[in-house]
Amino acid sequence: MCTIPTSTPPTDAEAFKLAARRQWDACAKGWHDKSALIRSWLRDSTDAMLAMADIRPGARVLDVAAGAGDQTCDIAQRVGPTGYVLATDISPAILALAKDNTRRAGHANVETRVADGEAIEVGEGSFDAAICRLGLMFFPDPGKGLERMCGALKPGGRACVMAFSSPQQNPCIGILVSTAFKHAGLPLPDPYRPGGLLSLGKPGLLDALFRHAGFSHVATTKIAAPFRLPSVHDYLDFVRVSASPILQIVGHLDDAKREAAWAEIADRLSAFNTPDGWEGPNELLLTAGQRPTL
Repeated sequence: MCTIPTSTPPTDAEAFKLAARRQWDACAKGWHDKSALIRSWLRDSTDAMLAMADIRPGARVLDVAAGAGDQTCDIAQRVGPTGYVLATDISPAILALAKDNTRRAGHANVETRVADGEAIEVGEGSFDAAICRLGLMFFPDPGKGLERMCGALKPGGRACVMAFSSPQQNPCIGILVSTAFKHAGLPLPDPYRPGGLLSLGKPGLLDALFRHAGFSHVATTKIAAPFRLPSVHDYLDFVRVSASPILQIVGHLDDAKREAAWAEIADRLSAFNTPDGWEGPNELLLTAGQRPTL
């Protein structure tokens, strides 16, 4: 058995999940309102993720932490009317939006189900593919989530997960976190702590988690995903509705400290201004694996 280079999960995982559910429920509409922006940002990386999961016409696909269903619609389009997509999320509010969005797009082959990604109950070996776009990093125990995904796949079925890479390659997240904690008077946490935005970015971690969960033919690809917007303030508008863990820190500050924190964040992020607007660097990891054949 391989050694998994990760830190200890949160002491009270259920309380952690409850807080996450409430945060996403509260931010569901705001996240949905930014759908076009998110789609533009993640277009290329989403296409690559679906290709690495080998999603084909007629396939049955499990979409874990589906959010408002942007990538769910893409999957439904790829599998066609003879295929099937089960979209799950821990947040009932955001999953209701996914259900509405897929219905409006005419995808009758999509089912939605509120579910904890670490405890999804589906038939053993009942899916051809599984994906999780920017969701696994928020799991207190991502290994459990991957074990569930592997178990849900037919032998030979593939899964692909998208997550942020290292802090060095995602400086905007580092600025958000460090500035928020500074104004809250709190010590800067380990960037790789479970449940955090960068929790899966440690080199080799996702590969080890995939193998430990039972996957074979594991491989990780890095992909640049810069966030291009008219100004830094547009980026901060997105952050404020994104259910980012940053909001949980800044939200506890009094009005004066909160405004000071946002002002310093805006000033530091202005380093990424360009002649054509604002461009924040991001690097994503796409890790894929296959359930071994019998």
